[in-house]
Amino acid sequence: MSDSIVKFVEQTVGTQVFGIWFLIGAALVFFMQAGFAMVETGFTRAKNAGNIIMKNLMDFCIGTVMFVFLGFSLMMAENYLFGFIGVPNLTIFTDFGSFVKTNASSFVFNLVFCATAATIVSGSMAERTKFLSYCIYSGVISLIVYPIEAGWVWNSQGWLVNLGFHDFAGSAAIHSVGGLTALIGAILVGPRLGKYRRDPGGKVTKVNAIPGHSITLGALGCFVLWFGWYGFNGAAAWDNDSLASIFLTTTIAPAVATVVTMLYTWIKNGKPDVSMCLNASLAGLVGITAGCDALDALGAIVVGVVSGILVVVVVELLDLRFHVDDPVGAVGVHLANGVWGTVAVGLLANPAAPAGLEGLFYTGSVRLLGVQLLGIAAILAWTAALMWLTFKAIDKTVGLRVSREEEIRGLDSTEHGLPSAYADFLPAVENLDYGEGYGEETVVVSGDTPPAEAIPVKKVPAFDDGSPKLTKIEIVCREARLEALTRAMMDIGITGMTVSHVLGCGAQKGKPEYYRGVQVEATLLPKVQVDVVVSKVPVRQVLETAKKVLYTGHIGDGKIFVYDVENVVKVRTGEEGFDALQDVE
Repeated sequence: MSDSIVKFVEQTVGTQVFGIWFLIGAALVFFMQAGFAMVETGFTRAKNAGNIIMKNLMDFCIGTVMFVFLGFSLMMAENYLFGFIGVPNLTIFTDFGSFVKTNASSFVFNLVFCATAATIVSGSMAERTKFLSYCIYSGVISLIVYPIEAGWVWNSQGWLVNLGFHDFAGSAAIHSVGGLTALIGAILVGPRLGKYRRDPGGKVTKVNAIPGHSITLGALGCFVLWFGWYGFNGAAAWDNDSLASIFLTTTIAPAVATVVTMLYTWIKNGKPDVSMCLNASLAGLVGITAGCDALDALGAIVVGVVSGILVVVVVELLDLRFHVDDPVGAVGVHLANGVWGTVAVGLLANPAAPAGLEGLFYTGSVRLLGVQLLGIAAILAWTAALMWLTFKAIDKTVGLRVSREEEIRGLDSTEHGLPSAYADFLPAVENLDYGEGYGEETVVVSGDTPPAEAIPVKKVPAFDDGSPKLTKIEIVCREARLEALTRAMMDIGITGMTVSHVLGCGAQKGKPEYYRGVQVEATLLPKVQVDVVVSKVPVRQVLETAKKVLYTGHIGDGKIFVYDVENVVKVRTGEEGFDALQDVE
């Protein structure tokens, strides 16, 4: 858009344009609920997917009820008692017409931010928290915890506002609050079953990785969140210059953070960690949120570099050293980087940026840094006190954690009566033939036995009564060889086969791999299992054909198992035994 058009829009539409953008930004922030839901679902196990979706839906809906009832009135109170808590003004009930004219946009905007603070907690306590308990503490956050401290930060009468505290879009007021609540909740609810192995004295002897069931969903959620973050940070921009600057820093910081995490985990673990890179993108976004209008491009780069390292260090430190189970990394992303982003304003604010603040590194003044430190300390202290009491009260009454049996079965079934969030979904079989070895270097199977004869076969005679022998042959192989195997089996006269997707590993237990800094004990690789039952076709012919098709010389070519079958019944005709296996009418 040319400068002349921009100036024309500013002169003719002016504040109306930014009023509309304000509400569009609120809609983008609401859409971030979907992003949080996808990240948390993907980073946890499939048996709890429905429960996590339900929690992300209900924290917004419950939060809306709480915010209407009291939360917004507390946040925007006009008469403050002792400078900390204001007297609520319930004009939304007493004078609705006046409320719509003066506060409706502000209400919607602050509501979606409040919901974000509440939903952060879901991921750290996932897979073992009672749904009722989640609804209660989510309501408390929206009713009193967030409204009070957000009033300090954004209400014109708030004491932190009057001190000069700067948190443009919520590194402190939203992310630090949600992240600290997530930490308290994760500590009190305890780790998931099987996460830590302990000796008889209770000392942790091993940390186990519990990989999420769908990194694809997690990545989708990450992209949705990043997209929504342009509204999260930019909706309150007051002119085009500030909006452009905010979009710039909101793009640079997460990109730099992700690159840093990729390099850091690549050097540390030998391979770049996918899930940690997704966390890093969010960490960079959280880190830049407080100062997105106050930092320049260089400051955004510094924020990104620190965020990219900080998120990995905190996630691994909590898990490996302190044994706090946070399945999605909420504490590392939101608490650590929320605090860092708040402090970064005091260090890196450039007077030439739209906010015009004086950071220590540009002016030598420590005043802003001191205010930022005081503000974040006060917000964390308020949150810690109220949420610790809330969690303790819940635990003593309705209880925080589900039973052992419920956790093992999964919360979809036990909490919601949902057999599976993926009911009736079957993954498609990819019948692709990539050719022998599909581009890998040949690895010769070690040992004295020639590879082509490496599979021992037990020879079994026909049944004693003289009836034809029925044999089941189970073949576990690479999915890439499925199409070639299918064609070869049909060519030798096999009349039917069953194909299943399976996960497994051989004696090597897979190569050592790491998930979020924790070594995975056994890497379960995707394979296909092909089952055929033969009688007329010789078993040896099936074995030799399968070995010829599947052999590449690489570890992991597969295994073949041979079993006796007592009987086979063709349902349509009622034929049994040998006749049931023949393709004859």
